[in-house]
Amino acid sequence: MSIIHYLKLRKYAILSTIGIIVLYLSFAYDLERTDFIKLLSLWTGSFVLTYTLYRKSKGDFNFLFGTGILFRILFLFAIPNLSQDFYRFVWDGRLLLEGYNPYLYVPDNLIAENGEIIAQAEGIHRGMGALSAGHFTNYPPLNQLCFALAAIFAGKNILGSVIVFRIIIILADIGILFFGKKLLEHLKLPVSNIFWYFLNPFIIVELTGNLHFEGVMLCFMVWSFYLLVKGKWQWSAVTLACSISVKLMPLLFLPLFYQYFVKKQYLIPACPAGKPNPSPQGERSHDGLKKLIGFYVVVGVTTLLLFLPFFDLQFINNYSETVGLWFTNFEFNGSLYYVAREIGYGFRGYNEIQTIGQYTPFIVIFFVLAVAFFRKNKTAIQLITAMLLCLSFYYFVSTTVHPWYLATLLILSIFTKFRFPLVWSLVIILSYLAYGNEGNKENLWIIASEYSIVYGVFFWELFFKKRTSTSSLSLES
Repeated sequence: MSIIHYLKLRKYAILSTIGIIVLYLSFAYDLERTDFIKLLSLWTGSFVLTYTLYRKSKGDFNFLFGTGILFRILFLFAIPNLSQDFYRFVWDGRLLLEGYNPYLYVPDNLIAENGEIIAQAEGIHRGMGALSAGHFTNYPPLNQLCFALAAIFAGKNILGSVIVFRIIIILADIGILFFGKKLLEHLKLPVSNIFWYFLNPFIIVELTGNLHFEGVMLCFMVWSFYLLVKGKWQWSAVTLACSISVKLMPLLFLPLFYQYFVKKQYLIPACPAGKPNPSPQGERSHDGLKKLIGFYVVVGVTTLLLFLPFFDLQFINNYSETVGLWFTNFEFNGSLYYVAREIGYGFRGYNEIQTIGQYTPFIVIFFVLAVAFFRKNKTAIQLITAMLLCLSFYYFVSTTVHPWYLATLLILSIFTKFRFPLVWSLVIILSYLAYGNEGNKENLWIIASEYSIVYGVFFWELFFKKRTSTSSLSLES
């Protein structure tokens, strides 16, 4: 095939790719997050052109893979302009390299007592912002390892640290593509679904661009799912523990594995007439329970071993206190919580987050347990759908929903019939409007618009959209 013929054949895909490159370069090197009009224009344009690229090249896996890598490389040398969290990553990594346990020290206190405890301490401390600098770190041990690698390879260079972080996140996305493709093939779902994640502008901007490590967590999680469906449950448990040790979110899914191990329909081998079945269902269920317990033990032990190097009695108190803050102190982009807060103001008039936030974990746990025991979760697709629904419920009632949190919903959705996370990944940009307002104050009408769209699509898919039955696609033991 001649180059001219190839260009004619791929002209729309190539033009879309060029357009996306221009938009991403502006995203990376010429954008202030307070300039919401420009941010919204770049975001919307990226989604439109990416959809065109996907539709015109749906069958060309290698071309879409190559463009996805290219789009990520464009951000390689850019300092994140939509998030300042990376400064805390640099801080933790350098602190660890100096021999300090990052879970035991608050940046504000270290700066006040020791000054330049690490290279460029004042600048990094100032860059991370008052919220991060005033609290203990909440990033689990494998995340800390990523931070330490940047400190080792980049030394005192901030941009060098950013580049190391990006390389790790890009490699994780490649891992998601690899294992996600294999899992889709095993489940007999369209392999092209993986590009709803891999090419999604939300994923490229929030993870590669803004340096959020959800992608590393998801790489281990998708790998774990693939090992599980291939019958390697012990290694699945190890990789799931690694996922938890990057971000704690997969802990939410642990109860949902109950039916996979204990109540799935096992194939009973046929026996000659008149002879008893040597493998009755009761024995198989008993074996499933033993596997479930083993799975939980391996997850728990592996997770504890990964935390062990940082263990200290003070660590337990600091870490639990920091995690608890997300329920009782921080508010951003909430939905049902904001409704409950407004109702509560009518009764008490102040500090509703302390009252509502303390009950939120129990409500979420009750919902997860209800789904685990009363919803059918015996096949791979049913299990992943249950995870999607539980995590969605958690975000719907949460006090804080940062944009990058949606990465987990998005990757789960490609293995199900739900597409509302894809829509949410588009409209989540509305939450950034707060950064253009004085004091980063949220406009509740904007938040209401975002969630009206999300809930509208969600309930339409849940109750009205005709879906093909997936109950025949079983999860192999």
